[in-house]
Amino acid sequence: MLDNETIMMLVEGTRDTLYMTLMSTFFGYVLGLPLGILLTVTDKEGIRPNAFVYKILDVIVNILRSIPFLILLILVIPVTKAIVGKSYGSSATIVPLVIAAAPFIARMVESSLKEVDSGVIEAAVSMGAGTGTVIWKVLLAEARTSLLVGVTIAVGTILGYSAMAGVVGGGGLGDIAIRYGYYRYQTDIMLVTIVILVVLVQILQGIGMMVSKKMDKRRA
Repeated sequence: MLDNETIMMLVEGTRDTLYMTLMSTFFGYVLGLPLGILLTVTDKEGIRPNAFVYKILDVIVNILRSIPFLILLILVIPVTKAIVGKSYGSSATIVPLVIAAAPFIARMVESSLKEVDSGVIEAAVSMGAGTGTVIWKVLLAEARTSLLVGVTIAVGTILGYSAMAGVVGGGGLGDIAIRYGYYRYQTDIMLVTIVILVVLVQILQGIGMMVSKKMDKRRA
């Protein structure tokens, strides 16, 4: 049975996990959304093709996406310390989470924007729309449902990354699962953290899908 102290620990772990996930998703999109737009615009079939810029961005994204999160977590410890002042805890974990999430988000944004009908883009350009107008009024507007689905996927992925951070004292439910479930062999606590993580993913994805469907209906 779980006592009050354990329940409070799980509540705090859930709060920390949500904090890390939502903050990392937000800052991941602050970096990843513009990066995804640039990849789309500078692609050879984009509205402003630029092979040099696209290649540089493409290489950077591919390199960052190729590094396993646990290794990235360790590699960026100096950066984390410089920004947060420490390398452990929920706030510190946000730094590597953002670095891992941004290129992943950029690829999803690029994929969503490339789904937009080229005829719609050509029509906007032929009517004299500038690059900024095409991006905001055409690409992002037409791809909004797909972009919202991407947010849902990103949240679930980042939540999984946050649990991995528990291996190095990242805080949240992952940290509780490692400390109690692995080191102290308290299987009951580990199982509870797994259930909570699954429930969180389902709730967040459910909200995301509901919003995307509403936006799709509004568009129709």
